[in-house]
Amino acid sequence: MQTFDINRYTPPVITDEESLVQWLRETHIDEVECLLPDVNGVMRGKIVPRGEFISALANDGLRVPETALIQSVTGESDSNSRVAAEVDLDIFMAPDPATVQIVPWYECPTAQVICDARDKRGDLVDFAPRSVLKRVLAAYAARGEKPIVAPELEFYLVEKNLDPDLPLGVPLGLSGRREAGRQAYGIEAANEYDAVVNLIYDYCDACSIHIGTMAHEAGPAQLEINFRHGDPMSIADQVFLFKRVVRKAALRYDMYATFMAQPHESEPGSAMHIHQSVVEAASGRNIFSNPDGSDRDVLLHYVAGLQTYVEAATALFCPNVNSFRRMRLESDAPINLHWGRDNRTCGLRIPDSGPEARRVENRIGGADANPYIAMAATLACGLLGMTDGRQPGPVTEGDAHELEFTLPRHLPEALRMLDECEPLRAALGERFVDAFVEVKNLELAKYNQVVSSWERNFLLLSI
Repeated sequence: MQTFDINRYTPPVITDEESLVQWLRETHIDEVECLLPDVNGVMRGKIVPRGEFISALANDGLRVPETALIQSVTGESDSNSRVAAEVDLDIFMAPDPATVQIVPWYECPTAQVICDARDKRGDLVDFAPRSVLKRVLAAYAARGEKPIVAPELEFYLVEKNLDPDLPLGVPLGLSGRREAGRQAYGIEAANEYDAVVNLIYDYCDACSIHIGTMAHEAGPAQLEINFRHGDPMSIADQVFLFKRVVRKAALRYDMYATFMAQPHESEPGSAMHIHQSVVEAASGRNIFSNPDGSDRDVLLHYVAGLQTYVEAATALFCPNVNSFRRMRLESDAPINLHWGRDNRTCGLRIPDSGPEARRVENRIGGADANPYIAMAATLACGLLGMTDGRQPGPVTEGDAHELEFTLPRHLPEALRMLDECEPLRAALGERFVDAFVEVKNLELAKYNQVVSSWERNFLLLSI
């Protein structure tokens, strides 16, 4: 249980290492957790005493092997890597001072800071997820433009599960009962988990995670949090930290929180929808609409870019074998890249809005996606459409689920399409695409060694 006054430790706006060191010394922070997002969005890094951290800033002391960025979810790396050097070179964790926050669940004052990965020359490691997003944002900046994003992230609260062979259970709510049925947008259903949600809000306030509304989704104990719109890097950092916050809050109430795309066999999956717009960097004017509210041609070019390239980028939005269980004909998840106006059956939706908020919603991604990679990918696809002046297909008026299923059905197919897409390789970086495909193929090899309960149930005595 926290024993210090958290308000005293809330950092001011910090923009450089000098002010970061000053804050650490003034507040007598005990330790600093240095966080490095890997390809899967898993937190890697080091926990460093305050004095050692300050010393490391001056001496490039925060080193990790480059394979830390390209570990599979099982903690392994490819021995025949096309990306990592044979000697597994050191890379340097460069803390981003703007990301430093207090960790609100510890007894002793501890800070956390997100780091960039840099090589010995000081250059960004090009296959690090944060570097990939920076690469795409730099391409927009070169055009005098700045993207704005606002994700919607779904997750489930579940009973603690100590046996991975058993299905997940629904946790007890405040009433002492387990939720049953579908309760989308149910207020009373959401109230069942008020204690956990209130703690999530408290932790988010302490960590400067700017969330807006919360709603109950269709699944039992499934919730959705909407983030306020903002700079893509800042928002990706917040989503990265938010997943940790939610898991920690759930544990306080003896349950798990999961961002798996399809944690329950017969319930809706969990998505990460990304709303995106583009503004002029100098004026802040939304480039997708005219002052009178009519669409500009560039909006259609952007939509066309998503229609053209998101299929090949599907693995970046749906990065696990479990991700593709969410995209089923009987589910609400998109199955194609048709676009519509305020049409939630489409993979690409333009919500009703005023001209200053004109935006596109990419509904393909799962909650399990790495936020840095998913945001880089969707923004890169839109940029390619604007650069090429592409035109989208016709607007969809009816139910897009009644149209052809065109997205990849499985991860191997999605990885092949990504590996062969030269425009995405150019936009995101050759070495990043190589690294991502490498990690995911390693995970597939491990997955294919597992004998499932389905096989034991239907094949054991039948064939």
